[in-house]
Amino acid sequence: MSVKNIILVITACAGLAACGDTIGKQALGGGAVGAGAAALTGGSLVQGAAIGAGANVLACQTGAVRCN
Repeated sequence: MSVKNIILVITACAGLAACGDTIGKQALGGGAVGAGAAALTGGSLVQGAAIGAGANVLACQTGAVRCN
């Protein structure tokens, strides 16, 4: 994956991060965004979903993103 694609994925995930009420909802939202970003960049959907889910749960649980 090129640097351009990595930046695109990080930007998409940061912009679309969605907190849910539970860790499961947070993982599901992040996984969907990660899989979508992987599909757009030609990456592995499974890997993209796993990274997106983990990143979104981490962001929501640590307060890195503001969820309203």
